Amino acid sequence: MASNLDLQEQEQLDELKAFWKQYGNLITWGLTLVLGGFAAFNGWNYWQRDQGTKAAVMYEEFDKAVQAGDADQAGRVFSDLKERYARTAYAQQAGLQAAKLQADKGKDEAAQASLTWVAEQATDDEYKALAHLRLSALLLDKKAYDDALKQVDAIKSPEFAALADDRRGDILLASGKKDDAVKAYLASYKAMSDQLDYRRIVESKLASLGAAPEPAAAASGVAK
Repeated sequence: MASNLDLQEQEQLDELKAFWKQYGNLITWGLTLVLGGFAAFNGWNYWQRDQGTKAAVMYEEFDKAVQAGDADQAGRVFSDLKERYARTAYAQQAGLQAAKLQADKGKDEAAQASLTWVAEQATDDEYKALAHLRLSALLLDKKAYDDALKQVDAIKSPEFAALADDRRGDILLASGKKDDAVKAYLASYKAMSDQLDYRRIVESKLASLGAAPEPAAAASGVAK
């Protein structure tokens, strides 16, 4: 009996060897890919957490510069953030804040550069929209109307559609296109929630142009 079992075991061993010889490499590569993919996934998550932690520390330094009103230092830290941690929300937030401080300090070129980076590099559509909106304001102040309109046209986030139309109205009015400005303001007014206080500002713009919304239109605003 033992001899028969030994023969059966030997046959099974021979079959296993033959199977492994034929399919061993395929199985090994398959396991390598699966385990490699799992390791890469964990590694990516770790890398993201590590990047976020380091960016947060640098952002604290940036925030201190902003609170102190030091536009030059804020700009330097922002440059480091976008160079090392460009994909993090901290870098994108810092870009918007740096631009505001730079503009407040009269550093318009630096502010425009900061906003341009956010508009082009941000991974979040809302950050991009804010950057485009603020860039349009800077360009409007410079009377660069065509460029300002391009910034407004680049806003794709639906949540910013009403504000984009309002800014479009400002640009068109400043460039002497009153009728087009009225159309833009009306579009903004109709798209804006009647719960927003800013809607009354748009309404006053229309009224000053002799195009105050009808009462029915005023009641038709829907929340975004």
